[in-house]
Amino acid sequence: MATDRRPEFFKGAQLKVGIIGCGYVGLPLALRFAEAGHRVTGFDTDPRKIELLNAGKSYIEHIQQNKIQQYVNSRHFSATADFSRLTEVDAILICVPTPLNEYREPDLSYVENTAKSIQPHLQKGQLVVLESTTYPGTTEELVLPILEKSGLRCPIAAGPENENVPGDFFLAFSPEREDPGNKQFGLAQIPKVVGGVNPPSGRAAQALYAQVVARVVPVSSTRAAEMAKLLENIFRCVNIALVNELKLLCQRMGVDVWEVIEAAASKPFGFMPFYPGPGLGGHCIPVDPFYLSWKAREYDFSTRFIELAGEVNTAMPYHVVDSLAEALNHHKKSLKGSKVLVLGVAYKKDVDDLRESPTLKIMEILQKRGVEFEYNDPYFPQLHKMRHYDYSHMKSVPLNKETLARYDAVLIATDHSSYDYAAIVESAKLVVDSRNATKRVMRNREKIFPC
Repeated sequence: MATDRRPEFFKGAQLKVGIIGCGYVGLPLALRFAEAGHRVTGFDTDPRKIELLNAGKSYIEHIQQNKIQQYVNSRHFSATADFSRLTEVDAILICVPTPLNEYREPDLSYVENTAKSIQPHLQKGQLVVLESTTYPGTTEELVLPILEKSGLRCPIAAGPENENVPGDFFLAFSPEREDPGNKQFGLAQIPKVVGGVNPPSGRAAQALYAQVVARVVPVSSTRAAEMAKLLENIFRCVNIALVNELKLLCQRMGVDVWEVIEAAASKPFGFMPFYPGPGLGGHCIPVDPFYLSWKAREYDFSTRFIELAGEVNTAMPYHVVDSLAEALNHHKKSLKGSKVLVLGVAYKKDVDDLRESPTLKIMEILQKRGVEFEYNDPYFPQLHKMRHYDYSHMKSVPLNKETLARYDAVLIATDHSSYDYAAIVESAKLVVDSRNATKRVMRNREKIFPC
């Protein structure tokens, strides 16, 4: 492994790149570096993932198996659980989860444990980049001290006289911007924000990422890069909360919020449409704002917009269940004891991604309220145990006329494109639609209850 400490080293061809965490963020990144001609080693603690990857198989729907097979065969990609092999690589990219705990506080155990796994194997001249979304200060305050226990140093820039002093290794933050299932913007087309703990680290990370993305956006520090990522997702969180709240108001006023949004979106400037739904899902928007609100308390600062947006968005699954109860009531049925089919458990349409899916919370509420429910999702033939939920006993039921007719209500929680909504409405007794998925269904409108 090279010990050249110049940032320009990372412009070189055939670098050895280690990526820790082979999930929705790490695996696409690994394949992109392999595609650019680098030698990539994926590190993960899940033996099943390691086995599948080394066999050239994919466990993520939108990642093509033949792509993995191609890079495994060409020896540009392999996976391992042996973290001692970190000594072999030039750059180490950390792509591990940063969830919230039960008190909505940051759970940085994955980042901390990963840094501790790197520390004994850290080599002079290596570049370490944290990609996991987190609060401003994590790279400097958590990751750096752990890595420096190796005896190697990476000085934080603290004034013009120190800003170009090279360290024994490089350390940077570059937030992931992965959007599973997005066919318009792949990893190579999405600009990459990069901030180093010092200028040499920033330049090293810029040189590395410039080989795999169309544009690198340098910022002055890791804190600025960490905050930029949070701003992106807080912007979405607050605006989704706004439109969710307006949806509730529009329902009381007898106004179609979807029609209102479509009309407002016709304005060619000064407006960006956001859409209501059953709650927030995915690995970023439901989680990231709380990272900043938690950190803000250290500075005696109350992030009121974030807290209010969180309240509105976390209440949406309860609103969906209340709407289901109201719809059943119109049909002279009580919620308790009703048979309900939930359509879609993924957090958004056309992906095999359950992370923070609002459907899981909806199912929990249904269970507590005595509803007999089953689910259908073409991307999840069977559910597995998750961090906060365990529906591992449940399997997706077949979707046909006979099945649909068995239930007192069908609840559309995720609007997968593969669903034939006209046929669903035709066969179901009642359809509660939380996604406006049935907007183009003209027949049997009396069966549809928007929520």
